[in-house]
Amino acid sequence: MSTGADSRFMRLAIDLGRRGQGRVWPNPAVGCVIVRAGVIVGRGWTQPGGRPHAEVCALARAGAAARGATAYVSLEPCAHTGKTPPCANALIAAGVVRVVTAVTDPDPRVAGKGHAMLRAAGVAVEEGVEAEAAALANAGFLMRIRHGRPMVTLKLALTLDGRIATASGASRWITGSQARRRVHQMRASHDAVIVGAGTARADDPDLRVRDLGVAHQPVRLVADSRLGVAASGRLGRSAGAAPVWMLHGPKAPGGARRDWERAGAELIPCGLDAMGRLDMADALRRLGARGITRLFCEGGGGLAASLMQAGLIDELAVFSAGHVFGGDGTAALGALGVTDIGPHPFGLTGSAACGADLLHRWRRTGLAAALLTD
Repeated sequence: MSTGADSRFMRLAIDLGRRGQGRVWPNPAVGCVIVRAGVIVGRGWTQPGGRPHAEVCALARAGAAARGATAYVSLEPCAHTGKTPPCANALIAAGVVRVVTAVTDPDPRVAGKGHAMLRAAGVAVEEGVEAEAAALANAGFLMRIRHGRPMVTLKLALTLDGRIATASGASRWITGSQARRRVHQMRASHDAVIVGAGTARADDPDLRVRDLGVAHQPVRLVADSRLGVAASGRLGRSAGAAPVWMLHGPKAPGGARRDWERAGAELIPCGLDAMGRLDMADALRRLGARGITRLFCEGGGGLAASLMQAGLIDELAVFSAGHVFGGDGTAALGALGVTDIGPHPFGLTGSAACGADLLHRWRRTGLAAALLTD
């Protein structure tokens, strides 16, 4: 039976696992804490590239103190041999006598086998401790395994009246430097960042993480059905330094495809929806198949509307600034055709000041349940 101490140590394991977000895909970002006689003797989290796994890192720190200890792991220990041996075996070999987990790994190669392996070796196993918190922390991995697509966070930087650009198209900068720095931190915690073709043409963005001292960069994506964004822009010029993937439709011109390939970008053909736009559900499935677990969308309005209409937005990060642009400014989202007001599709999870701006975080209603069930 789990205890209050179990919940406390599991929350620590979950927090440790978050350190791997954006760095470990397609693997889950797992945390592990090893406790003996109420004292933490080892802790670890999944390392960049997905290995070593959290349990191995924590066991290495614990050393001989792991014998007779309890291991708290935010996801069921793996039971298969991939690029590393099974973590369940490592825990058994180290002499751990009890393992507490938050979520069963839905990967068919695991899916309860890790728990079964531990029990067969005489290790006591407690499951489901802080399951919802662990599922939300590993939403990207669970969404990819259960539903075949990455988790999607939509970032919006808005005026007080919900505009993202003036009547002339000016948008730099609606928010201040602290909010923009927060956006770079968010980029760093996601596997990939995406913009639509209109935003790529208007802003010529770079989309890399800057000024944080990070050693990795997210994959940079453009949703551009006709490949009308020029490969001579900042994304094309920097494709050799950090990955660029172009999501395009079946009628993208051959010349544009060749230009982007020469620039070093990866081309990902996608289907179209009934309106002739990129089918974003199909696009996200293709990203999931390539291992992307966490996708950060930075607009613009057309792409955001497509994702929203398809029910593909899981979280929103909404920055509000003290500007008012009026009705002739550019709306944050394109037309959605909403006619009725029903239950709230998103629930507020937090608010914070970012300098002179305000950040609201929202989560899709029922997300945790969707992550814990097929």
